[in-house]
Amino acid sequence: MYDNYRPQGFRLLPPVVKNLLIINVLFYLATFTAINVYKVDLNNYLALHYFESNLFQPFQYITYMFMHGNFEHILFNMFALWMFGYALENIWGPKRFLIYYMVTGIGAAFIQTFVTWIDFHSLHTLAEAFQQNATPDNFETLMKAGLLKNINPEGIVQISNFTEQWRINNGSAPFAPQATIFINQLFELKASIPTVGASGAVYGILLAFGMIFPNTLIFLYFLFPIKAKWFVIAYGAIELFSGFARTNDGIAHFAHLGGMIFGFLLIKYWRINRNTY
Repeated sequence: MYDNYRPQGFRLLPPVVKNLLIINVLFYLATFTAINVYKVDLNNYLALHYFESNLFQPFQYITYMFMHGNFEHILFNMFALWMFGYALENIWGPKRFLIYYMVTGIGAAFIQTFVTWIDFHSLHTLAEAFQQNATPDNFETLMKAGLLKNINPEGIVQISNFTEQWRINNGSAPFAPQATIFINQLFELKASIPTVGASGAVYGILLAFGMIFPNTLIFLYFLFPIKAKWFVIAYGAIELFSGFARTNDGIAHFAHLGGMIFGFLLIKYWRINRNTY
């Protein structure tokens, strides 16, 4: 016989979960109001940017957790925070739960930064090779390696047309300097792509729930029962596959995995040092 897991509603929410829900909703409303009323994009200031970007600030490793891209994004994260955070805070208490939430959220951001750094390192290597031998082929190799990722279709067509004209007029002097300008612009644009959302911390919460309540049944999409441990493993496997598949879906899959990794390490640490809290 397995226990079916059902949260107890909103009236009995523990304090940290309740306040996190409120803060996230307030940040979402502020972002919506700022962009639509004042034409100010708060993501430029509070979302996490790569450290090579002119928009990067250290405090973004915290503030990014309270920013969300759209209604579906915040709805999923807050639903999961309510559903699984409820049980964890009641077991751990507010202090430990808040520490866990912040550590997994910040840890997810560091993993995302590290993965981005690896990506940038390979691109910088190709950019240096291009500078040593500025040819249309080397330029195209750099573009296909990842600089065109997340670029709008018009930009991709512009780069494609430029490369083709360069091949046709190979040896003409203006093309190499213009290519360098394109490369610098694309590096800055890539570095400025923001990471937002509480997903890293939420995936950490999912991991913790699966470790503490491994055999509790969760009704997937309110229909199919699945043990919590298999639920967590499945989500982790999906994120791992999606991360290495480099799907252009705008989701920071490695940040999700980072939240789970830091959550696993923190729980293991607490279990070894049971008298810490």
